[in-house]
Amino acid sequence: MKIKERKDIPQEYKWRLEDIFPDNEAWEECFFALSERMGKIASYKGRLADEDALFECLTLSTSLSHDLGKLYQYARMRRDEDSRVSLYQGMTDRADSLAVKLSSLTAYITPELAAMSAEKLKELAAEKRFSDYSVTLSEIVRNKEIILSDKEEKLLREAGIFADNAEEVFTMFDNADVKFAPVTDEKGREVEMSHGNYSLLLQNPSQEVRREAFESMFGAYRDHINTLAANYAGNVKKDWFFAKIRGFNTSMERSMFAENVPPTCYRKLLEAVGKGTKALHRYIALRRRMLGVKELNMYDLHVPLVDEAKLAMPYEKAVETVKSALKVMGKEYSDILASSFEEGWIDVYENRGKRSGAYSWGCYGVHPFVLLNYAGTSHDVFTIAHELGHSLHSYYSNAAQPEEKAGYEIFVAEIASTVNEVLLLKHLLKAAEGKTRTYLLSYYLDMFRTTLFRQTMFAEFEAEAHSLAERGEPVTADALSEAYYALNKKYYGRAVKHNDLIRYEWARIPHFYNSFYVYKYATGLTAAVTIADNLIKRGEEYFAKYRLFLSAGGSLPPLDILRLAEVDLETDAPYERAMQEFSDTLDALEKDHAAHAKKA
Repeated sequence: MKIKERKDIPQEYKWRLEDIFPDNEAWEECFFALSERMGKIASYKGRLADEDALFECLTLSTSLSHDLGKLYQYARMRRDEDSRVSLYQGMTDRADSLAVKLSSLTAYITPELAAMSAEKLKELAAEKRFSDYSVTLSEIVRNKEIILSDKEEKLLREAGIFADNAEEVFTMFDNADVKFAPVTDEKGREVEMSHGNYSLLLQNPSQEVRREAFESMFGAYRDHINTLAANYAGNVKKDWFFAKIRGFNTSMERSMFAENVPPTCYRKLLEAVGKGTKALHRYIALRRRMLGVKELNMYDLHVPLVDEAKLAMPYEKAVETVKSALKVMGKEYSDILASSFEEGWIDVYENRGKRSGAYSWGCYGVHPFVLLNYAGTSHDVFTIAHELGHSLHSYYSNAAQPEEKAGYEIFVAEIASTVNEVLLLKHLLKAAEGKTRTYLLSYYLDMFRTTLFRQTMFAEFEAEAHSLAERGEPVTADALSEAYYALNKKYYGRAVKHNDLIRYEWARIPHFYNSFYVYKYATGLTAAVTIADNLIKRGEEYFAKYRLFLSAGGSLPPLDILRLAEVDLETDAPYERAMQEFSDTLDALEKDHAAHAKKA
């Protein structure tokens, strides 16, 4: 099917960025006005000990950042509509440059505040006038524990110029230099191997094609494994260096301190999911039976068990399906959701030059926006629910919180979106039969396998890799690959062949260069399972609590925000509930498969 030009997409399927700026001329006016008034922020430098000057400075900083956000987001979303349009390329670059300038002008604020006593900062945070900035001030108090002398802090800032080199080296290798052997598809045609094609080839019905793709991918990393290991070791040692300098016992503690989440949460995840691997082993064994293969390999874990075709649907039907699935949250949520489809929040279809994928984004004071590339697949239907979960989370937070407290941490960012996906899946399951039901059950199980189990396995690998450096042991290719291979066996069990090349999978995971990030995917799904279950069972009575979570923004530490929705990730309960959900879904799929096999 021919891809349309943007002018040929009907207006009702386009977002309304005019809600940010009515036209480009208004954007230009804001740009030049902001450029003119930015300089005033420098006049407060050295004066923040005076409370009146401090309040004026913080208020001005918020106002400047607000306008900058509008400028950047409007320009960037216009560029995303059609990346070929040079006007919006230029506007995005200009907004970027303005952001750098504002960052430089405001760089003195945090150091000046950090120089104040903890008692003074706490006193300011408690004052009504500074209530919008109470979290900002409290975070400076919390971070005073790890602030070093001015000379040491200056040295650490200077070290930042090369601190991310390992990630940059990996990015260049992974995106520019790595070469893969071509793959022959089931029709005998040569297929160029790439990261994008790899995921498609692993879903090919031919096991031989999947094997060849697997060997092409991991063979390339094996051939450079010593270089990749040395590079990753540099990243691990860098983490340990910065952790030690600031007085942390482990790199993980430093990372989690930054997002105000206690390390007990990380350890609780590893412990709980480790206990649940027997159910995953059962699912792997069932997958082997359902695929009908003599031997299940690591490259057979992504091929669909059944066709998804019956869940494909036009956009209008998908919208109604999502609305129906989310009605359990009551009228208020449903009304806001309906407005997102009717009032220009969503850019629906692909057009030439449009950014790929999907996202939810926006700026304070304006409703959120959602970019889609809807093609009618079942994945696209779930994407609508997912992205609107983000949007309504932002909508509620922006409505309830001042701008300085509205933004929420990454730790909680994927929960509302995943809640919506779980609610949609369970809604579809209620009426599903035959292959459609089998597809949905397997879709849900694979969500657990890839998000809860696999990301926890990644998290455990990161902990082990960093502990090597922390114990003063060599971080070598052999040590890393053996640790990963052992974890792969632990998580996936005996029903699958642990192909030798899988030991090198760690070397192709970009997230490992953003240390201790992946665990948040697993905790996000864990929390979402409990919340979705509570919404289904308790309806609007529970939504009142979930609404507190959605409305909290960044006004509290992440775990405290989750506790507003009766989810405590420092206890066993949410993990046990998630494991039970996985086990119950697996029971249902096993029962269905047995019934189908009996009929056959």
